[in-house]
Amino acid sequence: MATSLGSNTYNRQNWEDATKEKYGKECKICARPFTVFRWCPGTRMRFKKTEVCQTCSKMKNVCQTCLLDLEYGLPIQVRDTGLSVKDEVPRSDVNKEYYTQNMEREIANSDGTRPVGQLGKAPSSSDMLLKLARTTPYYKRNRPHICSFWVKGECKRGEECPYRHEKPTDPDDPLADQNIKDRYYGINDPVADKLLKRASTMPRLDPPEDKSITTLYIGGLGDTVTDGDLNHFYQFGEIRTITIVQRQQCAFIQFATRQSAETAAEKSFNKLIINGRRLTVKWGRSQAARGKEGIKEGVSEMGTRLDPVPGLPGALPPPPALDEEPPANYFNLDPSSSPAVMNIALPPPPGINPPPPGKIMTY
Repeated sequence: MATSLGSNTYNRQNWEDATKEKYGKECKICARPFTVFRWCPGTRMRFKKTEVCQTCSKMKNVCQTCLLDLEYGLPIQVRDTGLSVKDEVPRSDVNKEYYTQNMEREIANSDGTRPVGQLGKAPSSSDMLLKLARTTPYYKRNRPHICSFWVKGECKRGEECPYRHEKPTDPDDPLADQNIKDRYYGINDPVADKLLKRASTMPRLDPPEDKSITTLYIGGLGDTVTDGDLNHFYQFGEIRTITIVQRQQCAFIQFATRQSAETAAEKSFNKLIINGRRLTVKWGRSQAARGKEGIKEGVSEMGTRLDPVPGLPGALPPPPALDEEPPANYFNLDPSSSPAVMNIALPPPPGINPPPPGKIMTY
């Protein structure tokens, strides 16, 4: 049976009225009343609700519930650090009200497709934010809270209890102490500190000190790579030569300027995928440096240190140093005896009498 458009609109209106409460709470940032939405995201999930008003969320381009950036899904402190944005929201009540009114006027005059304020003037993207950005939904934040009665051993609901029956985390864990205002203003956020520490330990490709090096090494190309597969690098600047080594499955790309090589290395490191392969991007080495250094022990030709193979015996110790090598003594004879005493008399052949003592027979 078909449903009329009027009934669909009526049902949607009833659903919205059931999930929202006009001016139900005050915003936790600006303390002004706003319309609160409350809903259940799924089965065995806890109810979620909006925590800040639309004006405060639009000023920071964040979600009204979790206060994470809408573009990257990261805390505000991480987002502002990656984009080099300085927070300018005042803290006092009077200045905050004046600033909020000005931002509301700017939001009303904008098209709503870009953030406003300092965030709208910031660069469009950052490599650090692209690496840290969450690309999949994170459903753990929707789980119910831990049942305090179960922790004390007094919960009698069993499986019907809407809360989690799990042990709480360590109270000394910094992630257990989070403040919504600190998250909004981007200060003292333990989640942001954890992500920033992870970003500091990420591998990066620093340019060499020798400014004459304009060559990049591209590894892991495969057997069937051609010059056309490396057209990705032409967007960064003029290229002098492209040398493909099929045997090593690598290539060397020499740019005309150092700036083009640095841009290509920054945009391609740990990001370049060609023919389904994630390629290795490194800086080349000058001919003079390779001639001086040579191949070091435990270091490959590309400069990467090789890990020792486990289970192999260690190197043998060198022999002891002697001032003068003694003569070889194969018969274990006394070296102090004279050569005459060292002569050994051989028995005569059969049928011949032995010679008298002191006389040497010749046969």
